[in-house]
Amino acid sequence: MQFKSQAVAKPYFIGALVLFVAQILFGLIMGLQYVMGDFLFPHIPFNVARMVHTNALIVWLLMGFMGASYYLVPEEAERELYSPKLAIAMFWIFLVAAGLTVLGYLMVPYATLAKITGNDLLPTMGREFLEQPTITKIGIVVVALSFLFNISMTFLKGRKTSITTVLLIGLWGLAIMFLFSFVNPDNLVRDKFYWWWVVHLWVEGVWELILGSILAFVLIKITGVDREVIEKWLYVIITLTLVTGIIGTGHHYFWIGTPEYWQWFGSVFSALEPIPFFAMTLFAFNMVNRRRREHPNRAATLWALGTGVMAFLGAGVWGFLHTLAPVNYYTHGTQITAAHGHMAFYGAYVMVVITMISYAMPLMRGRAANSNAAQVLEMWGFWLMTIAMVFITLFLTAAGILQVWLQRVAVQPMSFMATQDQLSLFYWLRELTGVIFLIGLVVYLASFFKGEKAAQ
Repeated sequence: MQFKSQAVAKPYFIGALVLFVAQILFGLIMGLQYVMGDFLFPHIPFNVARMVHTNALIVWLLMGFMGASYYLVPEEAERELYSPKLAIAMFWIFLVAAGLTVLGYLMVPYATLAKITGNDLLPTMGREFLEQPTITKIGIVVVALSFLFNISMTFLKGRKTSITTVLLIGLWGLAIMFLFSFVNPDNLVRDKFYWWWVVHLWVEGVWELILGSILAFVLIKITGVDREVIEKWLYVIITLTLVTGIIGTGHHYFWIGTPEYWQWFGSVFSALEPIPFFAMTLFAFNMVNRRRREHPNRAATLWALGTGVMAFLGAGVWGFLHTLAPVNYYTHGTQITAAHGHMAFYGAYVMVVITMISYAMPLMRGRAANSNAAQVLEMWGFWLMTIAMVFITLFLTAAGILQVWLQRVAVQPMSFMATQDQLSLFYWLRELTGVIFLIGLVVYLASFFKGEKAAQ
């Protein structure tokens, strides 16, 4: 490490990985509940397992972004972090709040949780992905503002680079968009309209800026390619992201009661959204091909290349499959959406956080890279998780196509529950590949404890 304060990233990375394990475990519980409806009922109902699964995903990715920023910004700014003590304090507050929220989901009926956490005073609960109690949301805002203050002061007092500028825009955008989670109109159309400002403009807007800046930072370090070349690619990618992603929000407005022109805007601009992801794939491979040195951390290079490919497939290709209004009319809310969501989140955000962890964690442990044995183990984890995610996506896609046919296209459409019974084979296959994904995650985590001589 160039600066001592970069070490504050380590607890964020460890906390993120612990929540990652929890997310996958609850995903497997959900998977079984698709085919065994009373599994763990009434102790962990499906809606509770789903809340923990999706909320753990969001929180651990945010924690990963914070850790990446605490490592990246001091090095780019060429100065110590403004306040390492504030960063550590916010980590523990964030972790405890996340843990208490999960315990609340598991131990208290959701209606009771809403009542005891002050939802009557400021109603914000009950919406998908934003199920967190109001008090937790306020805590997230406090943690985010403290984090942004710390990072911004480090940025302002040090060297300014394109990477940190793009990262700060993405992080501030993330915080500002989250404020719409407190907007809870009585009108359902308006509610959904603003809800997508959080969900879509996060994952298909400002999060992509964070993704691009983290990937650019790691590629500079592992390839030795001139900063100017990488920064030009970064500017192209974020321009394409913002142009397509912001208006592309319209593909969520097709069927929620908004004006018909959104079907045109949403279709056209969201159809262009694969372009920045394709550019990101070209970017990663081009930089690695033009590398000026062989970095000893081969695992980090693999994760960086995998991020580009899987993000393009999951967010780009699978997103495009059902983004046009005439197609989405039949596919929205089916397992095709779930297929897209799984691969897109894994490819774009899970993998970029792991890329940063793979690059930075050995440096924080006093080595340029882990031992060859540890890297081999880590790369086994990469391939097991990635191949498993590809098959999870394929099985969910097959389930979605059959679901569309049986439930929405057939001459005599079947009911929702009758259709679900016909999809059970694909759900079992999805569960099997989910177990393989968990094995890959365990193998990846085991690489942290693999000894032998570290690479120099």
